[in-house]
Amino acid sequence: MVHKVEMEVGGKKLSLETGRMARQADGAVLAQYEETVVLATAVASREVKKDVDFLPMTVDYQEKAYAAGKIPGGFFKREGRPGEKETLTSRLIDRPLRPLFPDGYYNETQIIASVLSADQGCSTDLLGIIGSSGALMLSGIPFNGPVAAVRVGRIDGKFLINPDLAQIEKTDINLVVAGTKDAVMMVEGEANEVEEDILLEAIDLAHNQVKGIVDLQLKLAAMAGKERWNVATGEIDRDLEEEVKKLTLEQVREAILIPNKTGRQERIDAILGDLLIKLGTDDPKRVRQIKVIFHELEKNEVRRMILDKGKRADGRGPSDIRSITCEVGILPRAHGSALFTRGETQSLAAVTLGTSEDEQRIDALEGESKKTFILHYNFPPFSVGEARPLRGPGRREIGHGALAEKALRPVIPGREGFPYTLRIVSDILESNGSSSMATVCGGTLALMDAGVPIKSPIAGIAMGLIREDKRVVILSDILGLEDHLGDMDFKVTGSRRGVTALQMDIKIAGITTEIMKEALEQARTGRFYILDKMLEAIQEPRTTLSLHAPRIITMKVKPDKVREVIGSGGKVIRGIIEKTGVKIDIEDSGLISIASVDGEAAKQAIDMINMIIEEPEIGKIYLGKVKKITDFGAFVEILPNKDGLVHISQLAHHRVNNVEDEVSEGDEIMVKVLEIDRQGKIRLSRKEAMDSPKDQRHKD
Repeated sequence: MVHKVEMEVGGKKLSLETGRMARQADGAVLAQYEETVVLATAVASREVKKDVDFLPMTVDYQEKAYAAGKIPGGFFKREGRPGEKETLTSRLIDRPLRPLFPDGYYNETQIIASVLSADQGCSTDLLGIIGSSGALMLSGIPFNGPVAAVRVGRIDGKFLINPDLAQIEKTDINLVVAGTKDAVMMVEGEANEVEEDILLEAIDLAHNQVKGIVDLQLKLAAMAGKERWNVATGEIDRDLEEEVKKLTLEQVREAILIPNKTGRQERIDAILGDLLIKLGTDDPKRVRQIKVIFHELEKNEVRRMILDKGKRADGRGPSDIRSITCEVGILPRAHGSALFTRGETQSLAAVTLGTSEDEQRIDALEGESKKTFILHYNFPPFSVGEARPLRGPGRREIGHGALAEKALRPVIPGREGFPYTLRIVSDILESNGSSSMATVCGGTLALMDAGVPIKSPIAGIAMGLIREDKRVVILSDILGLEDHLGDMDFKVTGSRRGVTALQMDIKIAGITTEIMKEALEQARTGRFYILDKMLEAIQEPRTTLSLHAPRIITMKVKPDKVREVIGSGGKVIRGIIEKTGVKIDIEDSGLISIASVDGEAAKQAIDMINMIIEEPEIGKIYLGKVKKITDFGAFVEILPNKDGLVHISQLAHHRVNNVEDEVSEGDEIMVKVLEIDRQGKIRLSRKEAMDSPKDQRHKD
């Protein structure tokens, strides 16, 4: 039986349907918003996955080319491996769902969100979250939802719910907010140096919309939901818990005070190893229980130390920032480079300046586009002291790189004033929390070192939270341990003027606006401190580019001259490139970009283009080349592809009986423009050029 519920969100109809498609899945929802349709399914194993002590859930978001009326490119003409947007959206769906599964639920669970139809509404990610939550609510899988999401933007001070692509281009805020009926679970987005109070207002507005969509899912679940599974989440053996506590509590308390990450983790691992030997057992379930109890003990002690003593694992107070060092210009051949170190987290950032040929072409459901600012984040295994095979970028690398790119994008200059394609690469050389924020800081320093005229320097900080009942402690610049054992990972980037990017993930059942406000204020203080440290290394962007960076000079020609510069089949432009060695890009609007490491070569190319587009002037003297001889005169090329007639009577002061007695094809002669008629025909004179002063002569 088909069940369907509907409501209006942001002035558009949202519908959730079940019972017509994917009926063998545990739960399936067809979510539609205007002409965008996403099918979300949820399936879980009835048996607990062996040898795991975490939730083995995978979320896959996939875009079908037919959704936008397209045929995939490539030889096979079918969808291939996930693109960057698909990977980021899979993460976006996963993050607000994962905290809402009960502790001890270890059944393998899979969620798939497939885009079946896509308009220009920019809502496929939102439907992925809503549909996936709805599918879980219908499935019977133990899930403490539902969760819903909306996007909020702002144009000219007015907030918009779920703006479309055209509107997003004009917004100074673009946030995705996900939450339950009671609290916000996730915030993801970017802003154009917007103040914190405005962002809080946007989040509150979004959450009010989220509540209605949550109610819609509950309505559908009441109509078609399955009975919730009775899943054994693994009751803890209290006697075993007491034994573990007796054997390891004091050791754990000492270990978590070791300030060095590697030393601390090695000690914790050693304590657990000894514990397993002392409580020797061949029963895998008992071994798993011991590990769960031990890690819970470690978690509780770290949290207790922070709540009761205001002391963190590395000795800092809640709002203290780790020691920071900044170096710039450390890579001789890179166009800009920086090494940013904060505690045991270190980013090596390098900037490369490219031309339009280096732009990234993107073919998405929403249409084709180009990126002129690219940031790539790499997380090699040695950064955390591990030895494992190198692979291509995973979800972590893609997600952290995208966040850092959002953070810096608002301050990147436009192509009109800085016509370069920019690529930043952040290689994480050490990691103990906040490596994406180190990438933002290192990226800013490298941009300034490269001479990129950024609007403002940007810094980033990761905030954490420890909450037990009514006791709340907000942590600045969190360690990896505090991220893992805490209740929140709240990343904030921005300048002194305002915030440029936000990413908040909650590991409990949401947080209040008051906590969020306090976290943003504490993040602002920390961000300013980090900015001051960064500016000690470099105050402002360098005024000159690296000797190894291409020089790009732009010039504007009339659009009707573009064809002349390109030439038939590109012959003219290729000739200029071959002669000078520069790179040239020409837009239909007449904007020409010339790139070269050699300034003289660029100047030569400009001169050659100016010669092509130059219009003959009446009264001006030119050094022309005889192209053709006739009985009545000679045709002389005075500018590229522009020639005129020197009548036989204008070849010399004396009477000329035969043109060939005076000039031959290939000769270079000085001529003066006498007249240009309405058809553009040019009349030239050699004898009048002879009479003109030398300083009036124009040499080709």
